[in-house]
Amino acid sequence: MNIIQYSNKMDEYLKNDDVIDYENEAIAGLAVTLFQKADNELAFIKAAYEFVRDNISHSADINENTITCTASEVLKAGHGICFAKSHLLAALLRCKSVPTGFCYQKLILDDETAPFLIYHGLNGVYIKEYKKWIRLDARGNKSDVSAQFSIKTEQLAYQIHPQMGEADSFTVYPDPDVKVLENLRRSRTRAELWDNLPAELEYNI
Repeated sequence: MNIIQYSNKMDEYLKNDDVIDYENEAIAGLAVTLFQKADNELAFIKAAYEFVRDNISHSADINENTITCTASEVLKAGHGICFAKSHLLAALLRCKSVPTGFCYQKLILDDETAPFLIYHGLNGVYIKEYKKWIRLDARGNKSDVSAQFSIKTEQLAYQIHPQMGEADSFTVYPDPDVKVLENLRRSRTRAELWDNLPAELEYNI
C-alpha cells in the first residue's frame, strides 16, 4: 500500500479555514488538553483520533437528523457523519501542527436496504517519527465496525469489495472534497442528505 500526498506543499495540510476551523476556542482548548496529557506527538495523534471516534457520535448511529459540517459544529453538537467527523479530527491535529488531510472510499451504502455506491470519508495523517502517512477512520465503532489506531497495519471501518464496485483510494487531499461540502451545506436534514450522498467527487479518484 502506497499512500500518496496530493499536494507537495506540506503547509496545505496544516491550514485553518472556514471548515477546518481550529482557531475556534473550543477546538483549540481541546487540542491543548489532549496534547498536554500525551507523552509525545504520536500519543497525541492516537488520543485525538480515539476522542473523535469514541466521543463524537456518528449521526446515523444515534438517529440524529441535524447536519454538522465544520469542525466546530461537530464538536459543539457532539455528532456528525463520516465526512464531518474527519473535519474535526483534522482540526484537532492541525491545531498542534500535525499534517492531516482527507481520504475517500467508494462503498455500498447498505447491502440489503440501499445497494448503491456512495463515498465514505476518512483521514490521512502524517507521522513525523516514521516519516510516513497513515489512514485513520474515525467514523465510530459499533457491532460490525472496529476501526483502530495503527501505524503498521491498517484497521479501517470498512473492507473494500471490488467485485461489488467498491473502490479504495490512497491519496491524501489537503481539502475536503467540494462536492462533499456542497451536499453537507445544502441538505437541511440527514434524511435529505441520505438521498443526496455524493456518488461522484470533485477530486478525480
